[in-house]
Amino acid sequence: MSIFSSVTHLTGRVAGDVKGSVRRARLEGERRVLERRHRGALEALGARAYALAQEGALTADALAPEIAEVQSRLMEIDAALAAMDDGDGGDGQERSADIAFPMVSDAAEADPEEG
Repeated sequence: MSIFSSVTHLTGRVAGDVKGSVRRARLEGERRVLERRHRGALEALGARAYALAQEGALTADALAPEIAEVQSRLMEIDAALAAMDDGDGGDGQERSADIAFPMVSDAAEADPEEG
């Protein structure tokens, strides 16, 4: 009988370990989803603040370093697109903005990721 109680004990311990691992994996997945949503909200906020600063509705003084960084990256993207010269005939500024801020592009709105 000792072998049966030993196997039963070991099986119970393994089942508990598996249950704990599944729970940790589920919680980690939920945490990652929440972080992704938070990051997306911050990206949308940044894109909106940039647009408002460009329109003059928001003073750029407080955001000057961040706006300079965004403009620098947009110029890098434009340069890379010009170097690629894929011949699609699209507007480079519009395309670079979509690359820099994919969360607010038309493609992101058509693809509902939230669920």
